[in-house]
Amino acid sequence: MNDPRLQSPAAARNRQPILEVLQRVLPEHARVLEVASGSGEHAVHLAGAAPGWSWRPSDPVPRALASIAAWREAAGLANLLEPVELDVTGDWPEETFDAVVAINLLHISPWAVTEALLAGAGAALVPGGVLYLYGPFRREGRHTASSNAAFDADLRARDPRWGIRDLEAVTAEAGRHGLKLDRVVPMPANNLSLVFRRC
Repeated sequence: MNDPRLQSPAAARNRQPILEVLQRVLPEHARVLEVASGSGEHAVHLAGAAPGWSWRPSDPVPRALASIAAWREAAGLANLLEPVELDVTGDWPEETFDAVVAINLLHISPWAVTEALLAGAGAALVPGGVLYLYGPFRREGRHTASSNAAFDADLRARDPRWGIRDLEAVTAEAGRHGLKLDRVVPMPANNLSLVFRRC
């Protein structure tokens, strides 16, 4: 029987650095919504390392949801909840969260997805709650590395609506939804962690 679990080499590389940032900015007990969970490997690693986090993975893609469910079943973690189908441009769960997490989403989706994510997080987060974004970003209109510039060109060739976003544009849009940039953390492979807090 085919194993539905997907595997991402990037997830294996960045999951520990992401965990270390989240452990600094989230309380010991937190309700977390992860959007665009993909394979589910981040969810398993992060929930497994922090049993006080109640981790809700989500994705709009049926294959990803099947992978997340299979990883969840194999891990047997009580705090890793069943995945839910969620397109951030549609209806969000009718509950509030201490954190919303989006890993490697903004650059492989249209800008409208970023707008919807920031609006949704602004509505779903409790006061003081955290929106955590991970991925490559431009700063002051410039790429942070030549490899990111090449990656950006490749993304835009695949889909003109995709591309590495400007940190300042994301911060400005976040501000329209009551989200203030708390910190920027440099990460391996020329990525950044952006931590926003709901005012």
